Amino acid sequence: MAGDAPNLVLIMTDHQRHDSIGMVQAGREVCPNLNRLAKRSYHFRRAYCAAPLCAPARTAMFTGKYPTLNGVVCNDFEGKTAQDHKVFQEYLSEAGYEVAHVGIDHVKVRPPYRRRVPFVLWVSNEEHDRYLAENVTDEPYPEPESFTKEIELAQFGERVRRRFSNTRTAVWPFAAEHFLDSYWCRCAAEFLRRPHERPFALFLFLWAPHPPLRVPEPYASAFDPDALDLPANVGLTPGDEAAGRRNGIAGQLGAGVTMEEWHKVWAAHLGLVNLADTGIGQVLASLHEAGLEDSTIVTFTVDHGDMLGQRCMYQKFEMYEPAVCTPWLLHLRGSVGSQRSDVPVSHLDIMPTLHELMGLPPPEGASGISLASCVRRAAQPPERPVFCEFCGSVGKDMDRRAVISHRYKYVYDPKGNSELYDLQDDPLELHNLAADPRHADTLRLMHDEARSWAKTHNDWLAF
Repeated sequence: MAGDAPNLVLIMTDHQRHDSIGMVQAGREVCPNLNRLAKRSYHFRRAYCAAPLCAPARTAMFTGKYPTLNGVVCNDFEGKTAQDHKVFQEYLSEAGYEVAHVGIDHVKVRPPYRRRVPFVLWVSNEEHDRYLAENVTDEPYPEPESFTKEIELAQFGERVRRRFSNTRTAVWPFAAEHFLDSYWCRCAAEFLRRPHERPFALFLFLWAPHPPLRVPEPYASAFDPDALDLPANVGLTPGDEAAGRRNGIAGQLGAGVTMEEWHKVWAAHLGLVNLADTGIGQVLASLHEAGLEDSTIVTFTVDHGDMLGQRCMYQKFEMYEPAVCTPWLLHLRGSVGSQRSDVPVSHLDIMPTLHELMGLPPPEGASGISLASCVRRAAQPPERPVFCEFCGSVGKDMDRRAVISHRYKYVYDPKGNSELYDLQDDPLELHNLAADPRHADTLRLMHDEARSWAKTHNDWLAF
């Protein structure tokens, strides 16, 4: 390892929307610490996840391979479909880094992620459960049934009923310092204050603002629901919506929710974003206090977004912008400059980019490209189509593929319910242009791009 090898702090939240960076609601910044980081970072404003679902998105990001290539296409938390793929953390460990994991473990490979890497620190849900039991309460952290909704979906050709987090909101009854993400951020900050004999890589994977929407004070009251300015299509279903979307998970979870309830959902969600941002600020402050800013790359992103009532949908599971578009901030060590880009990039570009910036060889079989030269030169990324896939939540039950260009998004549905949106003139994706003959050439071109992509990414769909 070279003597000037940079440290790395990689932070990820869960369900945080791309538009939260820079957002002001009810007269206050939603994420002031991330806003400050954005002002001294390269801000990729349109970084698309590989899949709008936790385990597929994270496994893709850290193997560098799309879900259809790495095998984890659904939320297979037991790892039954996991395959032997080398993860980013392994490359770092082999290069001599101290690798620390704090937070969610949703990277699914075989052997398991935790066993593949000799972590110098591992803190996950279990440690927080013990902390709560010893210091606060014996109440289990997992959501009670009242914070879930049972819906019906197809799974392996059969109709099954499953429970998913619903839109109910409540105040978490204990101090914010005991909340899961607050605890994890303290653990991460303590790790940064340790003496380090080797370069380190800290991976902080927060749970917030993932539902259930139980929010501790003062964050539960931080955003007045009546003072929120929501997107125009919250609570509205487009008249030309593709058939079958109401039967999807997000459509069923958003059914019957009133505008008053959507305002409360947004207030709780933003409170959790603000809570996570507070913890991230503490982590970044510890990095500064330890004198490590000039030797550390800091990067932030989200696994996927959340519909939050747009199109009367809740959570992710769809190819619309609130679910698949995420922020990606990349701050180089010692850098104080900023650059913003609205050119579409992929989560699959993160691993190759960090490899190059950290002096590692390119990752094997990576689906993305390195954008290191763009970051170093503050230049725009190359314009190219990026791709997103959804195969289902708990099983292969809902195949869709998306191709996103600078202006257009095409969603291929093998059941014939395809979509085409002009993201420039219709950013809320209100008007499906797939049947408009004036856009037939664009539709055909993007369908061909999806078909070509599928042939090289082990996709089973016939285009």
